[in-house]
Amino acid sequence: MASQAKVAKSDGKNNHDNIDEQADKEQQEAIEQIDEVQNEIDRLNEQASEEILKVEQKFNKSRQPFFQKRSDLIAKIPNFWFTAFVNHPQVSALLNEEDEEALQYLTKVEVQEFEDIKSGYKINFSFDTNPYFDNEIISKEFHLNDTGEPSSKSTTIKWKSGKVELLQNIAVTHVRLTPSKGGRKRNHDEGDQESFFNWFSDHNDAGADELGEVIKDDIWPNPLQYYLVSDLGDDDIDEEDEGLDDDGEGEDDLENEGEGDEDDLEDGDEGGDDEDA
Repeated sequence: MASQAKVAKSDGKNNHDNIDEQADKEQQEAIEQIDEVQNEIDRLNEQASEEILKVEQKFNKSRQPFFQKRSDLIAKIPNFWFTAFVNHPQVSALLNEEDEEALQYLTKVEVQEFEDIKSGYKINFSFDTNPYFDNEIISKEFHLNDTGEPSSKSTTIKWKSGKVELLQNIAVTHVRLTPSKGGRKRNHDEGDQESFFNWFSDHNDAGADELGEVIKDDIWPNPLQYYLVSDLGDDDIDEEDEGLDDDGEGEDDLENEGEGDEDDLEDGDEGGDDEDA
């Protein structure tokens, strides 16, 4: 009897081992099948990326005449780009007072995406003759090499005598954007300033260049919305002021009505006294 019990236990163990082996085998087969399906998904994603890139390239060319027409119209508006930058909540946080003075001479901004789009882009800033530097155009380019490694390069700014201190007085190792509350409030505390012009010589981390991405992806597609921010804000303020004035007038009317009612009561009391007399 004891030997039969041992045989039964042994058979049970073998069955359990067989079940585990079968489960492991099925699990491994499922993993291999999932991997094959995932490879198909990845191939489709790559194909989709290629098709999307072709569409982007096509429409990028189609947009160019409209960008040019927009630039021609913007040229008719003084300080358009300066106003758009000052009104942008992230860019405005970067500008110090001297930046703002120099950017008063900014006449044109242009973003040029490279023909294949995915390899990078270039941002051109055109300036009128100014007391700060001799450059008519200052550019910064962003590139992705064949391995996907990002890099950047920019125009060397030819500062006029005494104006290079615009950078020398500001210690910045890497330009980072911090949105300012209200979009136009900036901290100009000495010793804790960044400068827009430091950005041109900042190539520490081209893959995380926040200012370049903001200009390319946010401001450039529709700069008018940022140019109009101040006008919209002023209108809102005016409406609030008008509302306050209206409320004030209403209170005055109520006070005047109240005073009139008191006068009527006093006249009524006097009339009653006369009748009693």
